[in-house]
Amino acid sequence: MTSEGRHVEADEALQEARERFIALWGQMGSSWGIPRTMAQVHALLYAVGEPLNTDEVMEHLGISRGSASTTLRQLLDWGVVWRVHRRGDRKEYFQAEQDVWKMFRLIIAERKKKEIDPLLEALEACRGLTDLPPQRRIDSGAAAKQGHNERLDRLIEFVRIVDSISQRFISPSGKGLELAAKLLYRAS
Repeated sequence: MTSEGRHVEADEALQEARERFIALWGQMGSSWGIPRTMAQVHALLYAVGEPLNTDEVMEHLGISRGSASTTLRQLLDWGVVWRVHRRGDRKEYFQAEQDVWKMFRLIIAERKKKEIDPLLEALEACRGLTDLPPQRRIDSGAAAKQGHNERLDRLIEFVRIVDSISQRFISPSGKGLELAAKLLYRAS
């Protein structure tokens, strides 16, 4: 086989590997409640490792301009992608975070903001509906309310612990997530 033939074969293998990664990341993202297209655009930018413009993203993934623009804005909001300007080129380019620990810290921070924080707030509001004032006599519903409150208190405590752990993971130093993951890996 000629060197040109090996080069074409290597390019095809790289293309296939990227396509599989993009599909896998999209599937995983949708399992986590992240829109598939958002996960795929992120995967493309991460896998390529260099800035791409909106047209290149659209072409590679076969998505509309509106979908690409909306998705890129969401990824910018999450902080896992940023804008890159090329001198002499009026197009905006987008680059994905390449540090996997930082990338996952940013993802955890976003998930915490959208899921854990509202859940904790809603659980506390739910618990507040059945706060029992001190009573001299126990009515028939008081025992049921007390049991309900104790169960909610345990759940709220659990969510607060998860929240506290996630706060350590997303700390500015960024060492919490990496340290915890490595400790758990070594312990297994």
